[in-house]
Amino acid sequence: MMSVICQSLDFGRYVLDHVACGCSSNTPLDRCAVRSYVKPCSKGRNTRHQTRTLICSRRNIGQCRVFSTTQPETVLNSITGGSQPFLELRKEPRTPISSTNLFEVVADDLQKLNQNLLSMVGEENPALVSAAQRIFGAGGKRMRPALVFLVSRATAGLVGLEELTVEHRRLAEIIEMIHTASLIHDDVLDDSDMRRGKETLHQLYGTRVAVLAGDFMFAQSSWCLANLENLEVIKLISQVIKDFASGEIKQASSLFDCEVELEEYLTKSYYKTASLIAASTKGAAIFSGVDRDTTEKMYEYGRNLGLSFQIVDDILDFTQSTKQLGKPAGSDLAKGNLTAPVIFALEREPRLKEIIETEFSEPGSLEEAIELVKSRGGIERAQELAKQKADLAIQNLQCLPEGVFRYALEDMVTFNLERID
Repeated sequence: MMSVICQSLDFGRYVLDHVACGCSSNTPLDRCAVRSYVKPCSKGRNTRHQTRTLICSRRNIGQCRVFSTTQPETVLNSITGGSQPFLELRKEPRTPISSTNLFEVVADDLQKLNQNLLSMVGEENPALVSAAQRIFGAGGKRMRPALVFLVSRATAGLVGLEELTVEHRRLAEIIEMIHTASLIHDDVLDDSDMRRGKETLHQLYGTRVAVLAGDFMFAQSSWCLANLENLEVIKLISQVIKDFASGEIKQASSLFDCEVELEEYLTKSYYKTASLIAASTKGAAIFSGVDRDTTEKMYEYGRNLGLSFQIVDDILDFTQSTKQLGKPAGSDLAKGNLTAPVIFALEREPRLKEIIETEFSEPGSLEEAIELVKSRGGIERAQELAKQKADLAIQNLQCLPEGVFRYALEDMVTFNLERID
């Protein structure tokens, strides 16, 4: 049995300067997820010290159990049978999670996905191929297919699957294609010139090509979906495409409507964002063959994460600069799309309603409205709502086994909230 020493690992609110991992593997520690379980010491009269059990999960091997106390001189008898200094804690803020680190445990899966996306488009129409190459070649976070892979691998462990199935991988590709098609159509409907700092497809190729490209991707993803020959998943993903249309109709019919309620906003956010994420995570669980309860928990995880994600996006529309957003700040409000921060601020500020109902016809009225949203608690209350949904998402993961894939799903929730910290 050998010990592996890790330097400067993040550990919640602490940073571990030295971690002795006493597992017997000599596998390089290229991915280490550490979780703590704190138990007060009961021996003697001094109960100030606590014992921590750390679970160190590493890719391609199992879990090894590590023990420590708050004292850096503590010896580690449970791992090697010998004595060795173990741990030094520096209490300081945790390093923010990056999307690169977040998806590291499924990096190989995502690489294969990127290679397969272009082949799914085919070569029948040169204009569509050119458009697809620009879209998929741009990369991106690939959050939705990453969630498919993470849930697939986490749930596979429950039923003894050692590797992902062809259906798991094809589902991830279908989900990314549907998401991309929806973005193309969104940009056309919103007449957006830029997305994440780059020209949109309809700006480059014209509206006709952009609409056809989106339609083609929806059609191709539906064809691939049918070939999976799983009726439950086919119904699930088909509902998502219907939800996209419902969300757009709801949004278009409530522009500049100051009577819109929070529940209506959440329903629209589910249709436009959370529905696809929920279908992604549930579909992955279905193809793993887990029980119905776990499948539904994965659906609820995706739903709550998706809602939290959309609320955070709507907050950032007020708190980030045009350069950070890749589009004009406050653009949703300018178009009459009233999101959570606005709905909350409207409850406290009658003047905001007056401004919105003029559709910002007066010079400086948009800027005044944005300031009112910020000063009347709209941002803070929306943050609370995003955190409530995030807490529910974490609770939905408790049915999964401990390990790097569940930890990455938890970190996805944290990563989203860190965007507004």
